Amino acid sequence: MSELPDPIARELESHDAFDRTDDGYALTTTVFDTAIEAEDAEGNRDGRFHVTVFLPTLDAAVADEVVADPVENGWFETLERRLADVFTVAQTSTHDDPVVERDADEVRVRLAYTAWDAGEGVADAKALIEFVEGTFAQGIIPGYDYQGEAATLLENAQDRGQQAADGDGSSGGMPL
Repeated sequence: MSELPDPIARELESHDAFDRTDDGYALTTTVFDTAIEAEDAEGNRDGRFHVTVFLPTLDAAVADEVVADPVENGWFETLERRLADVFTVAQTSTHDDPVVERDADEVRVRLAYTAWDAGEGVADAKALIEFVEGTFAQGIIPGYDYQGEAATLLENAQDRGQQAADGDGSSGGMPL
């Protein structure tokens, strides 16, 4: 990992949702691997952020079955369309279009933006990563058995739903 500007490194270090790793910082609220890089920005801005979220392809997320190409391609195209709105959850208005790339087993979502303030930039990183995770979760197709991160997302959702049904959750009732 390249050296982060001091204000951004301080914000990541003090933020309760990010943990320091050998490679930089990991967001503890997501099941996916992420990379956060930043450099100084021009003018009175604290930094230019580069956030990457690593997702499995649908075929890689499905256990013991091959997903047909038309299903995989349709899933990916839908993911790309949904991620076009990713910056609606961010405070920044200075950003590049999201870049969504895939190979046989992995989808990489690359998000680049400029933050006026390091704290806002780190908060945006968290919100953007969580939006990507939620968008991936929306695209989980029923009828398949899932493994890895997709299985973890489904298990977490079922656990939260069960806690709400049992009255142990904070949602106030049954999930819809």
